Amino acid sequence: MDPAELTTEQVLKRDIPWETYMTTKLISGTGLQLLRRYDNRAENVRAQLLDDDGSAYVKVFVSILRDISKEETVEYVLALIDEMLTANPKRARLFHDKSLANEDTYEPFLMSDDCCMAGIPILNVVVIHTTFTSLLHFCFDSKLRLLWKGNWFIQEKSCKILSLILSARPKTQDGVVANGEASNSKTKLSTIDDVLKELVEWLCTQLKKPSHPSRGIPTAINCLAALLKEPVVRSSFVQADGVKLLIPLICPASTQQSIQLLYETCLCVWLLSYYEPAIEYLATSRALPRLVDVVRSSTKEKVVRVIVLTFRNLLSKGTFGAQMVDLGLPHIVQSLKAQAWSDEDLLETLNQLEDGMKDNIKKLSSFDKYKQEVLLGHLDWSPMHKDPQFWRDNITCFEENDFQILRVLITIMDSSTDPRALAVACFDLSQFIQHHPAGRVIVNDLKAKERVMKLMNHESAEVTKNALLCIQRLFLGAKYASFLQV
Repeated sequence: MDPAELTTEQVLKRDIPWETYMTTKLISGTGLQLLRRYDNRAENVRAQLLDDDGSAYVKVFVSILRDISKEETVEYVLALIDEMLTANPKRARLFHDKSLANEDTYEPFLMSDDCCMAGIPILNVVVIHTTFTSLLHFCFDSKLRLLWKGNWFIQEKSCKILSLILSARPKTQDGVVANGEASNSKTKLSTIDDVLKELVEWLCTQLKKPSHPSRGIPTAINCLAALLKEPVVRSSFVQADGVKLLIPLICPASTQQSIQLLYETCLCVWLLSYYEPAIEYLATSRALPRLVDVVRSSTKEKVVRVIVLTFRNLLSKGTFGAQMVDLGLPHIVQSLKAQAWSDEDLLETLNQLEDGMKDNIKKLSSFDKYKQEVLLGHLDWSPMHKDPQFWRDNITCFEENDFQILRVLITIMDSSTDPRALAVACFDLSQFIQHHPAGRVIVNDLKAKERVMKLMNHESAEVTKNALLCIQRLFLGAKYASFLQV
């Protein structure tokens, strides 16, 4: 069978010749006894053995991974560990058990010739006096094949196991993550940070060029979602230009598998929204429009929740608040609030986001407010439309982005079914003609005349009145337009 399609259940059906390994001194007599007691036993029996002496079994598993290179055996032990952690993820703490802290595993780990030939950088580390660190250094140093050169089954299980063990490692009293150094060591050894950085490198590689066509990216995203709460992981991920690899994955999903991938991708973005360098990258990417597209159409509560939390984090950062209004998020939030959600905290977060956007709009200049109104297509007779001072002060602002606001007004004339919006759009166009020195020429170049003339036959008197005013100013020009009554 193709190793890429192996399952844990299939691997665990193998018979591994443990006695042969003891004969060749690759495992100890004690290790053999533990394996005989554990291997091929019922789940409840294994669970009890792990409850009674879990650290001893962890020690045996790690020693096999360290000393035995036969692929079938490595797969089998990884499957045993995966099964153990899947049944109870809290068992990852066994790899950090105090009883293993002084285990005599002090020996240099040298990279194999194969890895050197592959061009994989040598970390040149010494095995730290913990069983957990033995496993990590096996995966990243002398046996780099687990993540970098192994078949997909080995890579996938190694990634999953390492992410669980790393996430379960103890914290020091001041909240700083323990670095994995031996407490009695006088030499500065490789830190857990080194391991995390190497893992991030592998994860980014999977996002760029997955080892498995359908499972490579989901596996990498799942691992990132678990680890991006770590400051060193966020830093390494941003430095590796990993943020841009997430953006294409933010898109509406329909199948259960794609929804889970979308959720975990959005979870990664949420975790990155706490990290300033990542925020700076998100600000220049298509992340926000994509998140808005997803939240507009998603009915999956967990997806909506994590995106709304991301919006709340980003609202006060840079121009995100203005972009959210540009993208129509206020209206979307109102729609989301009207839906029935099981999570009361989600409704509270939506209220906070709505209040935050309202505060953001209040801080905008008069033209910024006008721009938001036009871009959202929610035109109404707010005071600024008929304020001559507004037009005199801001007329040159209409030239921004190749007359973007004028183009949107003309689009509204073409597409809107709201008579009020049509009337205001015609009036604003007439105001531009009156106040801009080249107003008539610009509006004619944008081919607005035909649109306005069509509206002169509109069923709404309000629309026809303002369409007529616009046409009169378009034909008369600024010199005579000022005499027309509004």
